[in-house]
Amino acid sequence: MNTTPFTIHANVVDILNRKIRPSKIEIAGGLIASVTHFGELADPNLPFALPGFIDAHIHIESSMLVPSEFARMACVHGTVATVSDPHEIANVLGVAGVEFMIENGNCVPMKFCFGAPSCVPATEFETSGARIDADEVAALLQRPEIGYLAEMMNYPGVLMGDSQVMLKIKAARDAGKPVDGHAPGLMAEQAANYIAAGITTDHECTTLLEAEHKLQCGMKILIREGSAAKNFEALKSLIDSHPCNVMFCSDDKHPDELAEGHINVLVQRAIAGGADLFNVLRAACLNPIDHYRMPVGQLRAGDAADFILVADLNLFKVNQVFIDGLLVAEHGKTLIASVASRVINQFCCEVKQPSDFRVRAMTVDSSVPIRAIQAMDGKLVTGERHIALPVHAGWVHAIPSEDVLKMTVVNRYRPAIPAVAFISGFGLTRGAIASSVGHDSHNILAVGVDDESLCAAVNCVIANRGGIAAVDGQIRHTLPLPIAGIMTDRDGHSIAAEYRLIDQFAKQVLGSSLTAPFMTLSFMALLVIPKLKLSDLGLFDGESFSFV
Repeated sequence: MNTTPFTIHANVVDILNRKIRPSKIEIAGGLIASVTHFGELADPNLPFALPGFIDAHIHIESSMLVPSEFARMACVHGTVATVSDPHEIANVLGVAGVEFMIENGNCVPMKFCFGAPSCVPATEFETSGARIDADEVAALLQRPEIGYLAEMMNYPGVLMGDSQVMLKIKAARDAGKPVDGHAPGLMAEQAANYIAAGITTDHECTTLLEAEHKLQCGMKILIREGSAAKNFEALKSLIDSHPCNVMFCSDDKHPDELAEGHINVLVQRAIAGGADLFNVLRAACLNPIDHYRMPVGQLRAGDAADFILVADLNLFKVNQVFIDGLLVAEHGKTLIASVASRVINQFCCEVKQPSDFRVRAMTVDSSVPIRAIQAMDGKLVTGERHIALPVHAGWVHAIPSEDVLKMTVVNRYRPAIPAVAFISGFGLTRGAIASSVGHDSHNILAVGVDDESLCAAVNCVIANRGGIAAVDGQIRHTLPLPIAGIMTDRDGHSIAAEYRLIDQFAKQVLGSSLTAPFMTLSFMALLVIPKLKLSDLGLFDGESFSFV
């Protein structure tokens, strides 16, 4: 907190009163001491001051950065706060993982509103590294750093009145804290019943019809645009039709994209698309504060001095960013110092052999019909593709020329036989990619053209006790992620550069047609999002919620 008083002259954007006026802003003790207007028309010679941007739902772990490094990268784009669900690290390390995120986040001025993970493990159909029960959730919700019950992905449990699920929701309501939702595609009576249980938000809407239905049932909608799921175009009309009940979020943001922009990019796109300026800023700056009761300033006298100065209200080029009166970024450069992070992990996995990934044919025929996961660019949902695959010497083989590849999920927590299936949509023509960032249990996921490549990529991840890898014959590229197998303790910009290189290798050399192949891969084991996914225990249908 900056205790030295100072004054700024700027055009203050008063979002709620829909006015922009030249003003003198006095800051003292980390607070806005006063805002004095000295005109009714904006002064073209002054910058514009407005509350800082807030990401209303993000898993910081998906940036591959610890919270302190995430803050250093995000603040330059005008982000002053996030609503952060730490269930990725919680699925690896339990409550200790949540405590790690809080501890590391407290080292920097960024305002992190962490949630109490509601679904650890996400389902009973996979192997995770930890469990968090209702009593532990209730204890977390008593902590001031925990602002809400994080996304309730177990919507079948809500609809069926599962005792543990209902106890977690009750604990949040007793603590006076909101409950985040996660109900992709849920409609009609099921959606109404899910919301009536006390679920207040959803970030999984992919169509306007679904979002409007949930809004009518009393929910607030988070418009998501991340590295994998991109729903902004489908939902952007909600900004003007429901300005009080929408927010912007990333959900998951890889380091290369975070280096380029954050919530500011959605603000720019919304304004360029003709949305009302004040409605856009309400979604980006104010609605998360109100919904999650965040201790973030709104550029009013008495508020915390959390605000940004931008050059204009079209491109929103960020000149300066203040948090609690402290200048944390200026002209695209972070002023937050890097801090050392301890390394915690849980990784127990043996080196694999190519034979571990063979699929035996249950027929003597020369081909066998199989069902393959159909991955889709820019979406977390998957389809199901039926195709006949060739059988050689009793083993089923992929057909890279027809975009049918092998996929595996390898248990990282204890020795086990890998689960193997087939997948379409990745477009690899050679080699393989692998990652220990695999929502939500973070076992090792890999996609490849043959058993040898698949095995080599998996072993690169195992050798580093976590990371992402891409291989082509003897060429091996690996980005180690030593913290829980999903994050690094290194500088964010260097990680962004390394990630770009391995991402380009997967596309330009291996042939992936996906916009973000590693991000898409990370969701191929997320069983709570339909349709077909693979866990370390087998192929799973997210609609029937059963193995197939």
